[in-house]
Amino acid sequence: MADHALTKELNNQQERDFFCIVRDAFRCFAQRSSSILGSAWSFCGAVLIIVVWLVTGPTFHFSDTWQLIINTATTVVTFLMVFLIQNTQNRDTKSLHLKIDELLKATRGARNSMIDLDRLSDEQLARLENEFKEICGMEEPVAPAGGLSAAGAGPPQRS
Repeated sequence: MADHALTKELNNQQERDFFCIVRDAFRCFAQRSSSILGSAWSFCGAVLIIVVWLVTGPTFHFSDTWQLIINTATTVVTFLMVFLIQNTQNRDTKSLHLKIDELLKATRGARNSMIDLDRLSDEQLARLENEFKEICGMEEPVAPAGGLSAAGAGPPQRS
């Protein structure tokens, strides 16, 4: 019976290791790809591809196949780039939030309720935005829907 539990645990560990390896490999690939593809050289390469495609138009008599090639290529590249951009954007956003949370926690007088604001509803965020606009004298506050005060909009206090 103990051998069965040990075998099951080893299989679970191997599965976790496989998914961790895949996730880490994609993270590295996405970061490197976004660095390379976000460069001026990549933009110049894309412009060059379009120019070559345009120049070959008369050779192929501006056929439907000639148009389909560029349409398909741009669609596929755009589709794949969405995943790369979203991955790097999610990581950047998460790290930025963690840095700001650390600063809030370390700053005396800051409200710890401001930590993890990304978990609030849109209505709660709107109430907080109105509170800060009122504090800064930027704009008259708008009465929030639901009747809750902005002070009660944040997550529970952390110690």
